[in-house]
Amino acid sequence: MIIKSLELADYRNYESLEIKFDKGTNILYGDNAQGKTNILEAIFVAATTKSHKGSKDKEIINFAKEDAHIRAYIEKENVETRIDMHLRKSGSKGLAVDGQKLKRAVDLIGLCNVVFFSPEDLGIIKNGPAERRRFIDIELCQLDNIYLFNLNNYNKIVNQRNKLLKDIFFNPDLKETLNIWDMQLVSYGTKIIERRRVFVDQLNEIIYDVHKKLSGDKEELRIVYEPNVECEDFEKNMRYSRERDIKAKMTTVGPHRDDFSIMVGDVDIRKYGSQGQQRTAALSLKLSEIELVKKITKDNPILLLDDVLSELDSNRQNYLLNSIGDIQTIITCTGLEEFVNNRFEINRVFQVSDGKVKLMSNDERCNDHE
Repeated sequence: MIIKSLELADYRNYESLEIKFDKGTNILYGDNAQGKTNILEAIFVAATTKSHKGSKDKEIINFAKEDAHIRAYIEKENVETRIDMHLRKSGSKGLAVDGQKLKRAVDLIGLCNVVFFSPEDLGIIKNGPAERRRFIDIELCQLDNIYLFNLNNYNKIVNQRNKLLKDIFFNPDLKETLNIWDMQLVSYGTKIIERRRVFVDQLNEIIYDVHKKLSGDKEELRIVYEPNVECEDFEKNMRYSRERDIKAKMTTVGPHRDDFSIMVGDVDIRKYGSQGQQRTAALSLKLSEIELVKKITKDNPILLLDDVLSELDSNRQNYLLNSIGDIQTIITCTGLEEFVNNRFEINRVFQVSDGKVKLMSNDERCNDHE
């Protein structure tokens, strides 16, 4: 899987952009706040329909305009596919694949698999449970349409149930209607718990070897799923927590409160790991994510690296760059030194400045580095 080209119109700071990528390694080079990350974000949106930052559509569109357009040409097994996306400040986004309109955004998911790695991801380990759930959900939603369907429905039900819990405070007679939502919550939530457990098992099969190599054979890492509630106890716990939920005006039981511990031996490095250990574990997670996508889809994902190398020491930089192999990679950076110093093969370098992108020649690359 590769992305051949990307076209943007009125997307963040890009009034108009067309960029053609190499199937190998592409560097987006320039100062901060010039628009490098916006290009990676647009690719991620084209693949998943959502921003990796969690931004709403209206925040992505140029502030002076009412809508924006993304067009991406992707290629898999020599077959080219065109993805068109129309973002609107008012109203839902329009989607089409090869000119055929999609009725639902979820129908696009899985067509193009991407792995996004940014400096914020280095905090997956030490930050709160929401970060770890998001990591699991982003990948599972790309790999499994059924999981995506169940998660979307579960989240809607949690929101509707929370609204009802607030209404019950003013109208206690509404309490009886909780049963309807509770049944659906247990139904969808149980499927989410079961799928997350399988995913963690699959990830552990890969991450053990990845982390051992990355840590110089010093550490053995495993992920432990910590569900907020077990499937067999879900319905019972919902009943027991009902009065507490009404007082709190929120749903306190379910997979939206799950967590995942990251263990090195018997030590939970979320709490007791050094910063170096936590960063190495986060890198292991991302590298394992790439391998898992390859294993499940029998294809390479597109790898998006957003200024990650500047956050890693030379050993971790080298390991990451050497692990890329034949995966199409698009990297943002503020300096070319880390690539030149590592004698890393670069296929194309684009200079990004104030919403303008220029393909650099070999001479320009050398001059700029000097």
